This record gives sequence, C-alpha cells and structure tokens, in this order.
Amino acid sequence: MREETILKEATFDSAVKYYVIATAIPLTLVIVGIPFLIIVLPLVYMIRTIEYRNIQCTLLERSLRVRRGVFNKVEKTIPLDKITDLGVLQGPVMRYCGVDAINVETAGQSGVGSALIHLVGIRDAKSFRDAVLEQRDRLADGKIAQAQPEAVESSNESTVLIREIRDTLGRIEKKLDNGN
Repeated sequence: MREETILKEATFDSAVKYYVIATAIPLTLVIVGIPFLIIVLPLVYMIRTIEYRNIQCTLLERSLRVRRGVFNKVEKTIPLDKITDLGVLQGPVMRYCGVDAINVETAGQSGVGSALIHLVGIRDAKSFRDAVLEQRDRLADGKIAQAQPEAVESSNESTVLIREIRDTLGRIEKKLDNGN
C-alpha cells in the first residue's frame, strides 16, 4: 500500500454540548425519562468527550480517511472517485450549539438517505467539504486525461481480436460448406 500525501486535516469542535442537549430533550419530553437524566447525561458527557479526543478525518490525494472510536476503533478509507456527495447538515439543536455535520455519500452504498459516514462537529465544515469535492474533481480530470490513450490502445486490441474471430468463423463456414 502506498503512502498518500495529506492535503487537509479536519479539525473538530467538541460537539459534546450538542449530544447532551439532544439526549436531554427526548428524556424531558417523556415524563418517565426525567429521573434518568441524572444518570444518562453525565455518561453521555463523559463518553462523547473521550470520543472527540479520538476522532480524525484526513483528506489524502486519492481518498478520505476517517478514524474514530473509543472502545471499538474504526478506520474507513473512502476513495475520492467513489464519493457522490458531501452534505453539510445543521439542525435546530446543532445551530443552537454552533455545530455542523458532514454526511459522506458514496456510489454503491445501500439504503436511501443513509450516509456512509456522519461526522458531527467539523470546524468550518463547508470549507472542508469544498476541499474534498475540489480534490475529487481534480482527480477525475486527471484520470480522464490518462484514460484516453489506454482507451485507444484497448480499442485497437479489441478490433484485432474481432477480426481474428471473424476470420476464424469464415474458415469454419468454408469447411462446413465443403463437407456437405
């Protein structure tokens, strides 16, 4: 596996406040959940704080690499040419907390409306999204320029192969005609 140059590293704001509020709202709305606030909110705060110390998102020359996890470490590498969209998301609670999220969608992912990667708390998310999409387009433009000579060569090989098959079929027909 070859090493790729790091083009941009995403920085994360701690979105812990967002997760605490997003957990507290449903628990408060369900009257039975109010006593659980005392137990659940400190746990959410603790786990999410540790999680934000262990998250990385790196734009490389040909891929986007995401590392995250506290107990279960997960690393995903997505080739840029497979990325179909990077959506920037900000709901009302996120807006209140000043947090953005990015959804990475790829060609071939299953499920409608589901993102392959959902990153909450990326600082200056729109700038990072634009950098990823710009690099993806640069990569695609370079591949088109490189693919053209290969396509011509492949076309010539196919033409030669088709002519050989045609000639072979002609010989088979002559032998069949001579035999009858």
